[in-house]
Amino acid sequence: MIGETMERALNGQINAELYSAYLYLSMSACFQGLGRKGFSQWMRVQAAEEMIHVMKLYDYVQERGGKATLTTVEGPPTAWDSPLAAFEQAYAHEQKVTGLINGLVDLAVQQSDHAAHSFLQWYVTEQVEEEASASAVVADLRAVAEDSQGLLMLDRELGQRLFVLPAGMTLPVQGGGG
Repeated sequence: MIGETMERALNGQINAELYSAYLYLSMSACFQGLGRKGFSQWMRVQAAEEMIHVMKLYDYVQERGGKATLTTVEGPPTAWDSPLAAFEQAYAHEQKVTGLINGLVDLAVQQSDHAAHSFLQWYVTEQVEEEASASAVVADLRAVAEDSQGLLMLDRELGQRLFVLPAGMTLPVQGGGG
C-alpha cells in the first residue's frame, strides 16, 4: 500500500511529466511550422517518451493501491527564437525534472518506502540519458551556429530519431503496462 505523502508526490510528478510532453509537443509544432521537420520529429519522439514516463507513474500508483489524480497541466510556450533556444530550454527542463526525481527518491528514503525507491531508480537512470541527449543537441547547435548548411544537416540527422517502446512496456491505451 502506498503512503499518502508518496501518492501525492507521485501524482505531482505525473503532472510534471504531462507538462514535459506538452512542452515537447509544442516545440514540435513550432518546428513543424518553420519547416524544420527533423527538429520537429526529435521533439515529437521526446513527447512520446514523456507519455511513457506518465504511464509508468500512473500504473505504479494504481498498482500500489493509490489513486492517480490528474490535475490541470500548465500550457507551455509556443514559440522560440531559434532551434538553439528551444533545445537550451529542453536541456534546462530536463535538469529541472532530474531535481524533481531526486526529490522523490529522497522522499522514498525518508518514508522508508523501499518499493518506491526501487521503482524510481528507472527514472534516475532515464534522467541521465535525457540530459545527455538534450545536451548533445545543444552542443551540435552551438557548433553549427547560424551556418545554414550545418542547420540543414542537423535537421536531417535529428529527423532520423524514432520512438522505440521500452522493453516490457505496452502502449498506454492498452493499460496495465510496465
